[in-house]
Amino acid sequence: MHTIEPHYNWRGFYIASEDIQSPFYGRIYSEFEFTDTIYNYCIHPQWDNIDSPTLFLKVLYTDYEAGYSIIELFGEWNDVIQNDIMLIKRNLIESQMENGIHKFILIAENLLNFHGETEDYYAEWFDEVEEHEGWIALVNSREHVKDELKNYDLDYYFLMGGDLEEIDWRTTTPSQFIHRIDSYVQKRLV
Repeated sequence: MHTIEPHYNWRGFYIASEDIQSPFYGRIYSEFEFTDTIYNYCIHPQWDNIDSPTLFLKVLYTDYEAGYSIIELFGEWNDVIQNDIMLIKRNLIESQMENGIHKFILIAENLLNFHGETEDYYAEWFDEVEEHEGWIALVNSREHVKDELKNYDLDYYFLMGGDLEEIDWRTTTPSQFIHRIDSYVQKRLV
């Protein structure tokens, strides 16, 4: 687990800890000191803690002018025990939406498990982005994670599946990746 680190090739385009509008502004990261764990397994110190013991993330890129944010997820999303959707919404998403972000790309390939419960915060987030013609896209999620989202009817709130699976996003720039997702979303919404 400690060798899985957030994507770092886009650091030349954006660093959340240097973005004054980011909730992670001013954070200092160690390359050598491991402070966070998921189920007693140390994780790489570059992941951002959102007060969940099992879910961490990294804001890879935010474009306030265009209204996009790309967020990489890591760990286990558990709404049953710690209500992770509330933690994501309150500790990151609300701040981004206050700054004009209404299109969210969640990279879920390192999301190892998902445990759903209620849809309250999902509906709230969905309604808020929709009133600004925004959306929430879930990219490269594992099959069992998609199944769990569907079991709780949470797939209604995310654009997922189809061309949003198995995207080789690491070889693109953030703007190329956003353009690709946006063109897919536009086709799907028409």
